[in-house]
Amino acid sequence: MKLRLPNTYVLLVSLLALIALATWIVPGGRFETALVNGKTLIIPGTFHLVEARPQGLAAFLTAPIKGFVEAALIIGFVLVVGGVFAVLQKTEAIDALIKSVAQAHQRSALVRALVIPVFVTLFSLGGASFGMAEEAIPFVLIFIPLALALKLDTLTGVAIPFVGSQIGFATAFLNPFNVGVAQGIAGLPMFSGLGYRALCWAVATGLTIGFLQWWALRIRRDPTLSPTYEADQARRAELDLAAFEQFAGLTRRHKTVLALFAGSLLVMIGGVVRLGWYIEEIAALFLVMAVGVGLVARLSADEFMAAFLQGARDLVGTALVIALAKGTVILLREGQIIDTLLNALAPLVASEQPVFAAHKMFLIQSVINFFIHSGTGQAALTMPIMAPLADLVGLTRQTAVLAFQLGELTTPIIPTSGITVGVLALARLPLGTWVRWMLPLQGLYLLMALLLLSWPALQGWT
Repeated sequence: MKLRLPNTYVLLVSLLALIALATWIVPGGRFETALVNGKTLIIPGTFHLVEARPQGLAAFLTAPIKGFVEAALIIGFVLVVGGVFAVLQKTEAIDALIKSVAQAHQRSALVRALVIPVFVTLFSLGGASFGMAEEAIPFVLIFIPLALALKLDTLTGVAIPFVGSQIGFATAFLNPFNVGVAQGIAGLPMFSGLGYRALCWAVATGLTIGFLQWWALRIRRDPTLSPTYEADQARRAELDLAAFEQFAGLTRRHKTVLALFAGSLLVMIGGVVRLGWYIEEIAALFLVMAVGVGLVARLSADEFMAAFLQGARDLVGTALVIALAKGTVILLREGQIIDTLLNALAPLVASEQPVFAAHKMFLIQSVINFFIHSGTGQAALTMPIMAPLADLVGLTRQTAVLAFQLGELTTPIIPTSGITVGVLALARLPLGTWVRWMLPLQGLYLLMALLLLSWPALQGWT
């Protein structure tokens, strides 16, 4: 009997109900905080119980609305991206690019061998260097049809940009949003330990590529092995894959549109790395790109707006999923049980063996990642406790930072992550199907993390 998880919306509403119930059982608690260098940090050893704030029916019902408010940036970003990519799709430049790659894929063994490794590496580098996370969302709209054209499946099309970027984020070596903040809080030199972190990134990226290559080989031999086989057949019919064989090549207009798109991505990377851009600036850049693409493709104002509105309209369901996911965190926070849970987990790290202490620290961070997905937020919440705790249990603070990072390896499958459920909703991919497919890879990530933490724990990595 196959495992069946509930519909994503049902699962998230059920989770909201469970968290609301927990606020009636788990005592409220709070750590004292201090403002240090503009950051609010928890003061270790200051945990104290506070008056319970149980979240009742009204809080449960209003959590999704509050989720919309707090997740307004990412929801707005998703809707804008949906509209922009609908305009891009209207120009048929992406379709033409996919057909070109598909033709090259049929003719060249080298292209067939390099499609997955090259793209996964690029997305992983984005996560490892400038913290690519939400920015990977729009690429799902490109890589699903590309995967289908290459006789792969929706799962592969989602995994290349999404898992690639998330794994890069979790094993980052230059990411200011998790490594930089965590090391600053732990009192370590910024981006110290770069060499070993780069090795961790290479191992994680290579493991992801190997898994996807293995999966691609399997479903090319027998496409029915894919859990999304029937849905993919319907999508291929929509794509009109027969047209790939008669494709005459990219036109000058297609090339100009694609150049604008590629140039915009380069500007985005430069803005994120050099200027500290975030969702607002990236969304604005995409809007400018859409206007430029529309002018190059000679779309009328009516054609442009019709495409944009339809693209945004298609992602309303995605916006609801993100709001529900954010609502879970709001209930935890307003119920004042996040600090209580953290305080209960922290003592479990202690161990006579440094390796086991590092492993337990990683497992605790993985649990915390279920509730808090922001790399910066999680660092600010946990590192003031985990860093001095590392001193007590015989670990270096550098190892504690790595354990914090690797705890984010679970992000691709947790239903409380707005990015995860947003990507799956965008891909029209059920959460249960995705989780079942990802479980073997998540098991490999678990073993990898335990091994990568063992050497620093034994050697006293600083």
